[in-house]
Amino acid sequence: MTLSIVIPTYNEEQNIGPLITFLKQYGSNAVADIIIADANSKDNTVNIVKENGATLIASLKKCRASQMNNGAGLAKGEILYFIHADTLPPKTFVKDIFKSVKDGFDLGRYTSKFKSDKLMLRFNEWAAKLDLFMCMGGDQTLFIKKELFNKLGGFNEEMLIMEEYEFCKRARAEGRYKIMNGETLISARKYHKNSWLKVQLANAKIVRMYKKGVDQHHLVEEYKKMLQF
Repeated sequence: MTLSIVIPTYNEEQNIGPLITFLKQYGSNAVADIIIADANSKDNTVNIVKENGATLIASLKKCRASQMNNGAGLAKGEILYFIHADTLPPKTFVKDIFKSVKDGFDLGRYTSKFKSDKLMLRFNEWAAKLDLFMCMGGDQTLFIKKELFNKLGGFNEEMLIMEEYEFCKRARAEGRYKIMNGETLISARKYHKNSWLKVQLANAKIVRMYKKGVDQHHLVEEYKKMLQF
């Protein structure tokens, strides 16, 4: 059993080098490849990826769904593991994922912890332990058997936002889903640029709009109006 790690990037020069180093250190021989799907970064991301010996694939458009599909298309492993560039999984990620698969699960995620001492983020961390729609995003990372991923046709590339939520909903209808013990360590940069309340209100509004079937372009425009990035 081997693991292919897929990381979509855009201007992640601060995070991608340490992440690749971490994944190589704790992934050992179980990781078949680390694939960086980059959307034409304007900073030094691409050079850092090359220097660190990861596989690089250029995506023609800045669309995380498309980037992750492109990366998955190169994957050699039997299990795909999707990680955001500003997220660190537990050191035991290989052991945890392989055990979950051996126990009969087809896909799954971790809970999460923020790189921040902001008190209100403790609520988000508590919520991530629950099986909620809002906790099926990329911050908790996602593993899935490649066979199931291919059966589902990958991520929906018409999704410009909330692509992981839509994908997980489809995947959970076809396979067994596991919330693994352990926490990812995720960036709180969105909360440093915006207040905790502002982010929660923005997220809640976008989810409501998404469930009502609002056009994806309008969702993205609305989200950008509400938050600084």
